[in-house]
Amino acid sequence: MILHKEIESIDLRKKIKQQEICFGGNQKLKIYGTLKCRSGKRMKQENRVFFWSENEAKNHGYRPCGHCMKDEYKKWKNGFV
Repeated sequence: MILHKEIESIDLRKKIKQQEICFGGNQKLKIYGTLKCRSGKRMKQENRVFFWSENEAKNHGYRPCGHCMKDEYKKWKNGFV
């Protein structure tokens, strides 16, 4: 997990381009989603974190985004609610 406030913009773009970072998340809400998600793009930088895989996000206790990852969110919701 990489905190947005702890990585330089150039390094972040490089890692995204090299597919070292594939998912973003909200640290306060414990939600992760794709990097193209509209909800994720609107979150505050201080709350933003990055993951290289879904498993990494899940291992840190994050749940899928209901907007950009609808199928995964439904599976998560049906499994826990």
